[in-house]
Amino acid sequence: MIKALIFDFDGTIIDTETAWYNVFKDAYAQYGVELSLATYAKCLGTNLQTFNPYTYLVTHHHIQLDVEAFQTSIQQRHAQWMETETLRPGILTLLQQAKEAGLKIGLASSSSRQWIDVYMDRLGIRHYFDCFCSADTVTNVKPDPELYLQALEQLGIEADEAMAIEDSPNGAQAAVAAGLYTVVIPNEITKQLPFNTKHHTVTALEQYTIHDLLAT
Repeated sequence: MIKALIFDFDGTIIDTETAWYNVFKDAYAQYGVELSLATYAKCLGTNLQTFNPYTYLVTHHHIQLDVEAFQTSIQQRHAQWMETETLRPGILTLLQQAKEAGLKIGLASSSSRQWIDVYMDRLGIRHYFDCFCSADTVTNVKPDPELYLQALEQLGIEADEAMAIEDSPNGAQAAVAAGLYTVVIPNEITKQLPFNTKHHTVTALEQYTIHDLLAT
């Protein structure tokens, strides 16, 4: 019996990922470099250790640039893009219905708590969550299962009592490795990527009630 939902954040609750990719892709193009989605996807849902888009032009293309200034420019462009971005369709209804059904709700994100808090406050959804697990609270982020295992512990439930809501291959891999039934709601970017773990895909979350989702 499912007693809790554990959500990923970036790309799942709010689509920050499409903005990041488009901003980086446009910036790379200014240097004559095409940033493929396959390359960029290495950092989706995880940290920048596998692929760091801020330094890649220097380390792999040997382009001379001020990395700090480049990073500042990218972050400013992303912030501008995100000014009009809001919750993904169906997320608010799912949070409301999950609470009404008596389910616990957790967050398991590879992002920092500071980053998450900015959007939690802006979107007004902090009160729905019973625990927050982020890059600050674990040693290993996704695709390692540590974030999900920590969330399970904080919620006081077993893996077979929770459902993960994810959007990326790295996130789905982490949730499945932790033993959770995993529902993937891909966004504009991640719907183009291959998923190698067992999961259930929901392409239009707004068409599902909490009861529909629990029955998948």
